[in-house]
Amino acid sequence: MLRRFLPLSLIFIVVGLATSFVGPYLALFLADGLHAGPVATTVFLTVAPISGVVVSWLIGRVSDRRPIRRQLLIGAALAGAAGTALTALFQNYWAVLAVTVTLTAVAGALFPQSFAYARQVLQQGEPGRAAFGISALRTVFSAAWVGGPPIAAVVLAAHGFGWTYGLAAALYLVGALLIVGWLPRVPQPAVGVAEVETRGTATVRPRTLLLIIASFTAVTTASTLNVQAMPLFVSDDLGGSIRQAGLVLGVCAAVEIPMMLALGALTTRIPVRRLIFVGVACGVAYHTIVVVTTSVWVLIAAQVLQAMVISSVGALSIAYVQDMMPDHPGRATTMVTNTFPISQIIAAPLFGLAQHFGFRLAYGMNLALCVVGLLLLLASGRRKWTAPRPAADQFSGAEPAYRP
Repeated sequence: MLRRFLPLSLIFIVVGLATSFVGPYLALFLADGLHAGPVATTVFLTVAPISGVVVSWLIGRVSDRRPIRRQLLIGAALAGAAGTALTALFQNYWAVLAVTVTLTAVAGALFPQSFAYARQVLQQGEPGRAAFGISALRTVFSAAWVGGPPIAAVVLAAHGFGWTYGLAAALYLVGALLIVGWLPRVPQPAVGVAEVETRGTATVRPRTLLLIIASFTAVTTASTLNVQAMPLFVSDDLGGSIRQAGLVLGVCAAVEIPMMLALGALTTRIPVRRLIFVGVACGVAYHTIVVVTTSVWVLIAAQVLQAMVISSVGALSIAYVQDMMPDHPGRATTMVTNTFPISQIIAAPLFGLAQHFGFRLAYGMNLALCVVGLLLLLASGRRKWTAPRPAADQFSGAEPAYRP
């Protein structure tokens, strides 16, 4: 497994660093680099994730129909390099927006498609440890995000946005070279007629899948709003300092990395669904504590619960949905990873409400979202079913019997 894991982990480090160099400072770039007003910034921050969701979904569908995932990875990495390089050069808002909804949106598919590729590779070696491998790669990506923003901040302060976007472009190019040199082509898994006749097509009902994705979206929205509101909640509602707010978020980040590895190891003994249930329940407990707390130190201690949410829903959910759609790793991974940009869109108006009525309200809304997420997960049932077996002449076209 190590032989397969090493090149994949390097890819995830590069992708994590590239995205962490520009992602946290996008709003600042729009305001200071492009001099965009509030309306233009809002439009940009709404259109960008929507375009990423649409493009990633389309690429995910293509990747599961043809054995071209490696080529798609190379193309997405090159698109990322071109998109960040052009963003570094352009000084016009509309030009940057055009690059964002095209090249940058294509680059966004690199993250889910890397997980889909990893699933195929790990499944060939030790299928029983595939979930652990996916969780470990998610941990590597998170670790890159721990180190990336501080490095980018130093570069930004010293040289400006051109350098940070230029370095991101260089990292994307390194990623493309790593893919070309180290990642072999993985053939598309074929399902023969005889195999289908003996076992049917094991999958899940579309309703079950939609309930699970809706649950993940609700919980991820709560986590997104938690990060957005934390500095202001600590300073305005708890009377703390910005430094204490940073300590709260730093403790969560520090705890979630080893926790991701621990949960990944537990997947070989405990069903992934059960671990995700525990994570969502921890989300309910965490936001209940935050809603009633009056102490920053209680908030810091509660970050263990929030780290459990991120480590389970944020990491294990990919392997969980991939297990439900074994013949469609690209679409499965894209459905999970798209919950993050969708959560950003949903969290934006909720943050506006919290600005108006007080930031404790943000955590009341987060509590409601986590309760809804838990109820949706319970309602999903996660019972496998066997799709009707198609006739041999119908199945020969390699179209899946199940289409989410």
